[in-house]
Amino acid sequence: MIELVASTPCQGLLPLEHGPFTLTELTPGSLTALAPFSGQDAALSRALDAAFGLSLPDVGAATAGGSARVIWFGRGQYLLIGPAPVADLANVAAVTDQSDAWAVVRLSGEGADEVLARLVPVDMRPAVFGEGAAIRTYLGHMTVSIARDDDAKGPGYRIMAFRSMAGTLVHEIETAMAAVAARL
Repeated sequence: MIELVASTPCQGLLPLEHGPFTLTELTPGSLTALAPFSGQDAALSRALDAAFGLSLPDVGAATAGGSARVIWFGRGQYLLIGPAPVADLANVAAVTDQSDAWAVVRLSGEGADEVLARLVPVDMRPAVFGEGAAIRTYLGHMTVSIARDDDAKGPGYRIMAFRSMAGTLVHEIETAMAAVAARL
């Protein structure tokens, strides 16, 4: 009998290091798409606050607290990252489990914005794309979500692409990491 074993989208591909840059896979827990019903944005924000102490972020932003995070995911769309959704959210929004649909990686290291500058048509410099910023854009030919994700080690970026594109995502970022590291 065949025995199936669960694997992460980037299993066997990460972690990677080139110069000061590190690319690691994140296992964020539940990923839940939230699309507020017409006129229910404020009600969804209140429900998120009651459940997780978070509010809906502005366009191009993310909110975080504890192990929970909500990022702007497109027009009228948000992504709850971390905890499983509570039932109250379904009263004010369409709630869809996306946990197995995304590959989530973190690019970090001083100058990581220079790596992304080779890949995305967005100014990712920390002065422009600061802590708490989030965007949907293209990385090469893939649609991705990028959120600024700094920690004690320095600037970082949480990058999400469709699970089916995990290998391409890692390849594209690794190639840019190596090119930028070679210049240092």
